[in-house]
Amino acid sequence: MKLPLPALALAALAGALMALQGALNSALGKKIGLLEATAIVLLIGTLTAGLALFPLGLGRGSLGSLGHVPWYLFTGGLLIVLITYGVVASMPRLGVANATTLIVAAQVLTAALIDHFGLFGLQAIPFSFWKAAGLALIAAGTRLIFMC
Repeated sequence: MKLPLPALALAALAGALMALQGALNSALGKKIGLLEATAIVLLIGTLTAGLALFPLGLGRGSLGSLGHVPWYLFTGGLLIVLITYGVVASMPRLGVANATTLIVAAQVLTAALIDHFGLFGLQAIPFSFWKAAGLALIAAGTRLIFMC
């Protein structure tokens, strides 16, 4: 399968920004507290999304469809609080590289399961030997990063 270069570049940029964001959020958490940093970061994110969605008209969806969305699709709002708090709390204790490595490893494993079962109405992409081998290498790489 040939993967589109723009999507690959965007994913790589998002990964780099996640590590940077985690470090910044953790530094903020040291200054003002973990839960406080989580709240401030999410408030700024909400305001930024609002600015992009409403005045600039960048939203491509329809807010009128909200009533037809299954309830569980809204749990991402809860999850982002837990994710942000987890990053803010773990990076000062584990280090940015260690925490990010573990976060990415867990993310890839979870993503492979979501793909395999086609959860949440997403396209099912079967688990394969090569994905298992990749996950094993990620696990080994994670272990190596933690040995440093």
